[in-house]
Amino acid sequence: MDENELSNRVIGIAIEVHKALGPGLLESAYKECLFYKLVQTGYYVEKEKPMPLIFEEVRLDCGYRIDLLVENKLIIETKCVEAINDVHLAQTLTYMKLGNYKLGLLMNFHVVKLKDGIRRIINGTL
Repeated sequence: MDENELSNRVIGIAIEVHKALGPGLLESAYKECLFYKLVQTGYYVEKEKPMPLIFEEVRLDCGYRIDLLVENKLIIETKCVEAINDVHLAQTLTYMKLGNYKLGLLMNFHVVKLKDGIRRIINGTL
């Protein structure tokens, strides 16, 4: 399954989670529930995956962590904020570049309809 198909399926699962919970919870609650549903569906998911920074051939643990990494190819960054801004986009893109991932989903669960809170971020060509 390629990144596009995977992302479409993950978005569907995220929408189910959001419909069940609604807006207004903490980011950690959505992340945990989405993690649970993805694993329950049969996906390999890593939660809070450390992302080291390589600088001058030295591996540095700077505290970067991907919220969810699905099937070793799709980054999911969860938020629960009034609005997505450039810092959130930059954070997701940074994780994608550090790990050489092609596709990321930035999901803001603090919306009435989750489809309005999803940003698809591409690193390179898909």
